Amino acid sequence: MTLTVNHQLALLYDLLGEHTEYCCGEIAEYQQIKRLVQSLMAKNSITDEQLLELLPEIYDYGRQGEIAQNLTEHTTMNKVNIENWMSAITHVNLH
Repeated sequence: MTLTVNHQLALLYDLLGEHTEYCCGEIAEYQQIKRLVQSLMAKNSITDEQLLELLPEIYDYGRQGEIAQNLTEHTTMNKVNIENWMSAITHVNLH
């Protein structure tokens, strides 16, 4: 079963939310974030300009998380960014 764009955005939102709540994530979660963002960009179905600009940042967050020596520090340093990304995702899912 293929996930719809809304399902992918909801999953991305949940992953990011868990990272801010627990201040860390598993390597598999960072990999999942990368795959979700790649899929969203490949589908060309996101029309919200703000989210389109943020997707590469979210991808980089996932990529850097995969290789980070300290996952807690990586997540903590990106907390404000993550909150902004989550806000943008919420905005898209509401419209």
